[in-house]
Amino acid sequence: MNGEPLLEAASQTAVGGRLALYAAGAWTAERAGELERLIDRVIAGHPKVDGIDIDMQGVERLDTFGAWLLERLLRGLGGGDTRIIGLAERYRALVLQAREVNRTSAEQAQVSSLTAALDLVGRTVVHIGHDIVALISMIGGLTAAIGRAIAHPGTFRFTSMVHQIDRVGWRAVPIVLLITFLIGGILAQQGLFHFRQFGADVYVVDMVGILVLREVGVLMVAVMVAGRSGSSYTAELGSMKMREEIDALRTMGFDPVDVLLLPRILALIFALPCLTFLGSMAALYGGGLMCWLYGGMSPEVYMSRMREAIDLQDFAVGLIKAPFMGLIIGAVAGVQGLAVQGSAESLGLKTTDAVVKSIFLVILFDGVLAMFFAAIGI
Repeated sequence: MNGEPLLEAASQTAVGGRLALYAAGAWTAERAGELERLIDRVIAGHPKVDGIDIDMQGVERLDTFGAWLLERLLRGLGGGDTRIIGLAERYRALVLQAREVNRTSAEQAQVSSLTAALDLVGRTVVHIGHDIVALISMIGGLTAAIGRAIAHPGTFRFTSMVHQIDRVGWRAVPIVLLITFLIGGILAQQGLFHFRQFGADVYVVDMVGILVLREVGVLMVAVMVAGRSGSSYTAELGSMKMREEIDALRTMGFDPVDVLLLPRILALIFALPCLTFLGSMAALYGGGLMCWLYGGMSPEVYMSRMREAIDLQDFAVGLIKAPFMGLIIGAVAGVQGLAVQGSAESLGLKTTDAVVKSIFLVILFDGVLAMFFAAIGI
């Protein structure tokens, strides 16, 4: 036969619709054109079969291209109950490997939408579970690191913490003041616009004071810090992970939590209350300025009504939330930073995850604490 490829239908029974094929010759790349014509002819002549029996005892040579053409033939005929007969043992592994190519997409296409939705929900729940475990593990590691620092104060990197406070606290003051000032002004303007319809302009002061001190002030500051400092922490730790600097620390006997994470997270815990106080004052000032310029309310009336509307409890509620939000932002940034793999894509994804998850957890925590304080009458 001089290696000339052959593929022909031996028989097809009416009962069961099984197709019997006989293959022979050289199934190699050199015979690609002839093989493709044979395969197209068989597929066109038998568009639907329930089973396939293909006798390959006469095949003299088979390479990767030939194995893939065989797989294309089987898939073109439906790929149902398939039996390959007489194939030389040395070619079996090659044929099996070709059968696995691009199988995932075909299988997924056959999965029902309900099964796919349930699969997505299950994977999401597992992923959330892993994140929760990693976050709890990080908080546990930080607690142990604090215990070691208390037991051995000389090992704590105080200079590093002061440097981080300067980065996440002092240098963040201008943007925090600007954004919270604008938020306070917007709240006051919208309140005046709507309350004026009922002749209740003065109650805008109550709304601005309580919202800013209890909720909006600390929440806006936490969101800004998560986007500004949380992403920075994740990028720094991720870059160190990619350059194997964290592995080098462990090799030298240092715990990365003690060296890298503890000073950064303590800096956030100390800086958040200060930024919250400054941001709340800026928002109240912005609200007062808007009441004066837009609502015609004198500063004396604004301050007098503000003293009646708020008390120390309102200050305390916002400031109590701030350190915990700093802890959440720092812990999430640390978890995502240490989870970075060895690629720039992974670094970008983890940095994005750190910001999104920090903001989500901060808002969730704020809502839980708001219900808690309402339940105990604060």
